[in-house]
Amino acid sequence: MFVQRERFEVFFDGACPLCRREVAALRRLEGGRGRIRFTDIEAPDFDPEAIGKTREELMARMHGRLPDGSLVTGVEVFRRLYAEVGFAPLVALTRLPGVRELLDAAYSVFARNRLRITGRCTDASCDPTRVAAPRP
Repeated sequence: MFVQRERFEVFFDGACPLCRREVAALRRLEGGRGRIRFTDIEAPDFDPEAIGKTREELMARMHGRLPDGSLVTGVEVFRRLYAEVGFAPLVALTRLPGVRELLDAAYSVFARNRLRITGRCTDASCDPTRVAAPRP
């Protein structure tokens, strides 16, 4: 008997062109197996309070929800996503000492500058005095 695994849910910024491309690629790789639930945090009916976060927290860094309801953030979300679509051996390499820290640091820089990189700055969203994205 086949038992469907619970889904990993990823919360993504559907207004971000880079994020939309990444999600489209992941959907193709996932092949409709239903292992990943893609939730657009920019959708009109999305309520961040339903997962205990604010919109600002969700915009500051990538979030995912495990089947048990716990949240993961940052590079760990990407690790989980790519493991789900068949890249588990490659994902394991990203957990090696040194590699893990390098990727986490690079993601923190990207997360702080994502709106600027994708051409979506507003005075408030790209204010250099704003608080940096939290570290994992």
